[in-house]
Amino acid sequence: MQETILIKLGELVLKGLNRKNFEMVLLKSLRRRLMNLGEFEVKSAQSTIYVIPKNEEADLDAAEEKVGKVFGIVSYSRACVVEKDLPAIQKAAADYLRDELLEASTFKVESKRSDKKFPYTSPEISREVGAYLLEQFPHLSVDVHNPDVEVRVEVRDFGAYVHGNARPGAGGIPVGTGGKAAILISGGIDSPVAAWSIAKRGVELTAIHFASPPYTSQRAEEKVVRLLEKVSEYSGRMEMITVPFTHIQEEILAKCPEELFTIIMRRFMMRTAERIARRKGCEALITGESLGQVASQTMQAIACTDAAVQMPVFRPLIGTDKAEIVATSYKIGTYDISIEPYEDCCTVFTPKHPRTRPILHIVETAESALDVEGLIEECMQNVWYTRIGWNRKKEE
Repeated sequence: MQETILIKLGELVLKGLNRKNFEMVLLKSLRRRLMNLGEFEVKSAQSTIYVIPKNEEADLDAAEEKVGKVFGIVSYSRACVVEKDLPAIQKAAADYLRDELLEASTFKVESKRSDKKFPYTSPEISREVGAYLLEQFPHLSVDVHNPDVEVRVEVRDFGAYVHGNARPGAGGIPVGTGGKAAILISGGIDSPVAAWSIAKRGVELTAIHFASPPYTSQRAEEKVVRLLEKVSEYSGRMEMITVPFTHIQEEILAKCPEELFTIIMRRFMMRTAERIARRKGCEALITGESLGQVASQTMQAIACTDAAVQMPVFRPLIGTDKAEIVATSYKIGTYDISIEPYEDCCTVFTPKHPRTRPILHIVETAESALDVEGLIEECMQNVWYTRIGWNRKKEE
């Protein structure tokens, strides 16, 4: 029995004259994700994308898993393809969905006839297929409002497609249609979720990670790589740039008031990230901050942090609470990695009593004791790069 994957588009259908460009990006992304799984044809027609295996070596199970993590897809279904003939459609519905129908108590048939040359209307297809299934599965009854199984029949130009309940896709819009941005990534719970959230809006990511050896270990950096690999299953491949941050933190600790340490450190991070972002063609910075969650995430602290840069700063999680963030981290597979007990630079030298309502001119006065430009340039000269979503390879 020939099978295929039918993909339904989400908000892409609302893009008007730009819709074709969004679809082209989505098709390119799908082809790249599937290229190592065998030979597939990926094409778009009648507001549906078809993923068609070209031979038996094509891994449709793995392809289905990949499809479920591509932004821009609202739902997808694994379907069997038969000739456009009512008896063939009836038999396919019974055979292809047998296991699901045997376990169900109720069902309904939903039909769509895109090929108007087919001699049966959509309601007639549903009625005839439903009657046949009741004969084959006498234990079933029809429930049009809340069925256990929804049998879907789609009569299209290329054939008739039969499938069960559609699976939810990742939603959002295709990565690459929303511009490029740099995500400040740590080993915590929040920033990987922020990365996933902004990628869902079509943003192509560059990741920037700050490391503080010897206070942070190689395992801490490896943890961040594994977090980004989880995110990249949705966002696609990206580059991680690791910034050695120890000297800056030691200078702040030695020359600035302890209660301002976190704010000044964050300002240095933003300045350094902005320079890297501009070099990489990014148009914004992304952080995982949630308003009021910690001392550096009050309105006043955020305002002081943003004053250090000219580039827009987006915070996808700003209005979410911790429970919501944790729930998303479970969903995308980052939670268990995030809670591994490896220090990151944000938890090094944490002051006992951080200033929660810092005043900008006082922060700037405290910063004047530091060689801001010299310290940032030192960082920039010693960064290293890791490719995420390619074969993992660290480059100096």
